[in-house]
Amino acid sequence: MRPLRWLPCFVALTVAAAACGGSSTTAAKHKPAPSTTTTTAGPPVQPLTGLPDPTGQSLTRPALSIKIENTPQARPQTGLDMADVVYEEITEAGITRFMAVYNSTVPPVVGPVRSARIMDPDLFTPLGGIFVYSGAIQATISALNAAPGVNVIVDTGSTSTGLFRDPTKVAPHNLYGHTALLFAKGGKPVPPPALFQYLATGVPFQGAPVTAFTVEYETIYAPTYTWDPPTGTWKRSIQGAPFMDTDGNQVAPQNVIVEFVSCCLSSPEGANYITVGNGDAWVFSNGMLVQGKWSRTNSSQVTQFTDDSGQPLRLTPGRTWVELMPVISFENALVKVTPASSGLAPPTTATTTTLPSKSKSKSKKH
Repeated sequence: MRPLRWLPCFVALTVAAAACGGSSTTAAKHKPAPSTTTTTAGPPVQPLTGLPDPTGQSLTRPALSIKIENTPQARPQTGLDMADVVYEEITEAGITRFMAVYNSTVPPVVGPVRSARIMDPDLFTPLGGIFVYSGAIQATISALNAAPGVNVIVDTGSTSTGLFRDPTKVAPHNLYGHTALLFAKGGKPVPPPALFQYLATGVPFQGAPVTAFTVEYETIYAPTYTWDPPTGTWKRSIQGAPFMDTDGNQVAPQNVIVEFVSCCLSSPEGANYITVGNGDAWVFSNGMLVQGKWSRTNSSQVTQFTDDSGQPLRLTPGRTWVELMPVISFENALVKVTPASSGLAPPTTATTTTLPSKSKSKSKKH
């Protein structure tokens, strides 16, 4: 395993400096009819994007959370661009992996599906619903199965699970899921709770203007997000190349949150970042950046994002990617910004609640 060097390093490639009256007699003779106010309810809102849902379909099904591989051999992924929310986490040796969450828009096939990690239950427990993965060490399997209100589905080699192998690809990068079969497994709650708060229609997200920024994981995993005004999205790329899916669509969420988290509880499978507690969060939306905070007191609670004054940070309605970036120490929390005088402050080490240490079973790669 390579030594830990996953320092929280950001490169923002371009950041700008940051009533009338009448007589009583007339009124008595011509008393108007009582006025009535009619309120027309808008369409239902998708819980995981904040966007209107005229069909209401997103309110009839649970969240479907799936672990998706991100090695070069797994790219381009299938259906990743259609996820409502995606968490990116480092697994081991600098490799990142995704937990993609589907509810509002569901592609027919998603993948490639890979193994779970001990940090995953803390991410999907607030959502409930269904969690899909392929393989894990015993300590992780026990934690997954202990998550309340979640239907956990693991690859067993049977297509009855909704998972299948694509014979045109090389294992282990060829496991995919039929979402219709996975949703048929059922899951609670229905619908899932909202993970974020959103701005009202027509209200723009305000902050410091940003043209692009890079989350500096290992080089072949470090994404750059570039603001695209015509689409109102952050277009994702890796090493200068657009990050595409198998349908030829570039991944481009409306929001990107970089959540600085603490490392590490003892884990035999590699990194384990703590998402219960509090720490810094950088929220990118509408071509803007706000440096705020995240907080969460237990794994069943939805993470709260606030600004420096403690007010909720409301996002632009749409898809959101959350980059989990480990903070090793304040001194090592290197932040590179252009121009350097933008006034952005480096993230501090997150604080966490006391959690039980994980059992030290023998490590196994998945």
